[in-house]
Amino acid sequence: IAQQDKQYLLYTFSIYTPSAYPTLKQKTKLKLPTTDIPDVIGGSPDRQGSTFTYGPYNDPIPAGALESASVRYEFTRPLIHATLLERDIEISHWGGNLASEERYWLTNRGAHLSENFNRVQWATAQYYNPPTSALRSLNVPLKPGSLNPYFTDDIGNVSTSRFRSNRKEANLELKPRYPVFGGWKYSFRIGWDADLRSFLRVLKTPEGGHVLKVPFLEGPKMGEGISYGKVEVRVILPEGARNVRFETEVPLVGVEEMVHRTFMDTVGRTTLKLTAMNVVDETRDKPLIVTYDYPFSAAFRKPITIFLGVMTVFVTAWGIGRLDVSIGKQP
Repeated sequence: IAQQDKQYLLYTFSIYTPSAYPTLKQKTKLKLPTTDIPDVIGGSPDRQGSTFTYGPYNDPIPAGALESASVRYEFTRPLIHATLLERDIEISHWGGNLASEERYWLTNRGAHLSENFNRVQWATAQYYNPPTSALRSLNVPLKPGSLNPYFTDDIGNVSTSRFRSNRKEANLELKPRYPVFGGWKYSFRIGWDADLRSFLRVLKTPEGGHVLKVPFLEGPKMGEGISYGKVEVRVILPEGARNVRFETEVPLVGVEEMVHRTFMDTVGRTTLKLTAMNVVDETRDKPLIVTYDYPFSAAFRKPITIFLGVMTVFVTAWGIGRLDVSIGKQP
């Protein structure tokens, strides 16, 4: 399509509901988001505005019966798809912080442009804000109390973002460096901090049990929806955490427990990695509950490591200072 043309989608379906049993009576209703529907193929439905009614069919319908029908309707909005989302949730008991970072590889599955992109035409059209199939911005609702957001891509920091926060809500508005038309791609990362006390509960057990409850999926929330090809969620627990268990309603294809090493770690942090395929953005409301044991002694691993590191630097500096490297006189 041309840069300012309308976009039309073709929806193909069966007017009969798939069933393993014979059906005596059936009626199918299809409601579309617009009344601009130029083509309706098959089924001979009754139309009222943007709603199509197929049936009722009073004759017995055999098991597994299918009858194809199609409609072509106007949808001048982007079809956002993330081929890959990598989400990291890092817990810091000493800092009382929950750091989240999400890395996106986005593409627009809408109609491709039939000609080269015209920057002047695009800038002129923004004055009256017409409907477009290009992705212009992303809205990321965050939990109240979120702070320190950032937005970067392959080039570096992206300044076209806006963060609004109050006691009831927090919202991060993102604007890519360029409009993402059909077939175009855009990869970026966002991150923010939050108060750990809002997500973590300590159990009164001898083992030092902790319960973490976070959303399985956050990120952009758009009216047209977002689909995800592959989602990888990593929960990075404090060093010394053990006996890790989790619970979620999201269907998973892979679960892995691994070790993640960062600055001033000794044995590394226990990390839970969860993988899901073909996820829709409604999953963002489903919780991920992780329980783990964090003994009292493990809390002192980090300060002891820092103390030993500082002492090593001082002792090394003192030892080097005691060395006599002067050149003496020859006898």
